[in-house]
Amino acid sequence: MDWRAFTDHFDPMTCVLSVEKKPDGTCGTVRIVTGNQKYLDSLELAGGAVDVGSEKKVEFVPNSEYTRYIPKDLNFEDVCFRAAVQKQPLHNCVHMPRYPFDIMAYLMPLESGGDDIGYCTYTQVLIPKKDGNLSNLNISQETAMDIIGTCIKLREDKPFQDITQEVMEDIRGICDAEFCCILLTDEARRKISVLAQARANGSVLPWMDNYMDDDFYALSETWPDTLRGSFCLIISNEQEMELIRERNPAWYKSLTDAGVERLVLFPLHSRGRLLGYLYAANFQAEKAGHIRDTLELTTYFVASEIANNLFIEQLRTMSKTDVLTGVMNRNAMNDRIAELCGNPDGTPGHMGVVFADMNGLKYTNDHLGHVAGDQLLKNAAVVLQSTFVGAEIFRAGGDEFLILMHDTTEEDLQEKIAEIRKKAELFENVSFAAGGCLLQPGMDLRDAMSEADAQMYRDKGNFYRKYPELKRE
Repeated sequence: MDWRAFTDHFDPMTCVLSVEKKPDGTCGTVRIVTGNQKYLDSLELAGGAVDVGSEKKVEFVPNSEYTRYIPKDLNFEDVCFRAAVQKQPLHNCVHMPRYPFDIMAYLMPLESGGDDIGYCTYTQVLIPKKDGNLSNLNISQETAMDIIGTCIKLREDKPFQDITQEVMEDIRGICDAEFCCILLTDEARRKISVLAQARANGSVLPWMDNYMDDDFYALSETWPDTLRGSFCLIISNEQEMELIRERNPAWYKSLTDAGVERLVLFPLHSRGRLLGYLYAANFQAEKAGHIRDTLELTTYFVASEIANNLFIEQLRTMSKTDVLTGVMNRNAMNDRIAELCGNPDGTPGHMGVVFADMNGLKYTNDHLGHVAGDQLLKNAAVVLQSTFVGAEIFRAGGDEFLILMHDTTEEDLQEKIAEIRKKAELFENVSFAAGGCLLQPGMDLRDAMSEADAQMYRDKGNFYRKYPELKRE
């Protein structure tokens, strides 16, 4: 048949694809037989350029593998196989992170004339990308119910951590996978963390907490290149796992060492920002199509809720953080003291209370300027944070800090006070007046704060008697 003449009858960009069916029933080579002129012209957008003369452009060769024009994409191969070999008419919206558009694709099976190869038409319409574009609404009732169930849970009035854990359990069930998790990436801090994870009973796959270090973050940075612009990665068998081995040998080794044979990876994006990934391991291969359709939309809503929660947490942190020094501010201190004093079980015993007040800050502000004074406060915070590791540090006022030490001793408390005096010497003009009190069981926190404050003022008096020229006016 003259396929070129056939495709010329289509107005939208259209081609004919041939798909090999392997003896084991899986997808083999996918080839572009030919297409109408609009489709052949569109290949120039694909990026798989072949050098022709001095310019880079795509030279179409009939019956060539599709990978000549676009990177290998297992999702694309799957829909082609379903249309050409399994004879399923398909309508799908393909999200294209690497391009400023998505593709509305229509695939119709054609008579193949043989059992080992199938044909289908592939028609595409380019849709300008918009944030939150959910064009793929051609989904089954089962998929719709799974998505709606997830959306309802995401809006429940529960702690966000509890909600995401329940959603994670549901997604693991949808995938019928051994293990599922949501990983959050923080590009600014170069950190990766587990938001929620679920594992099947009897599974020996390791929990993701075992991998959360700098090396694993570096490994996660390679995933976008492994995806090669695809909206997800679904590896269903050993043959497809070879794609990971070719593109990302380090990740392939990590996966195989952990016992992962099949995997799902969906990036979580919100407003153009990569938040993390949804990851599932050793799912039921026959569910690959349903998993793809369900998670493509589900991850959109999950990412949106994660972004909202991160924004709220950021606002909460900002409201309780001293902008200049980075320690907690007076509002956070007042809330924490009220919480401890209002605890029906009483204030925890063996808590150390330390007041540390900077000596000579007003002198620095008056004689060297407030920029120098601000730097003095920043240096003071560095000293306190490096000394009272694991403690709660508050900027109680202009030059005063409160530190709450947990489960400590009188000896340790006094050692820390001595340590900040010694470390302060490493910075020019940094000096502390300090006082501390160990909270005994049954003792009121406010009484301990009064005692620590009184000690600090006695220490400050001693300092200004020694250096009267630095005394506040």
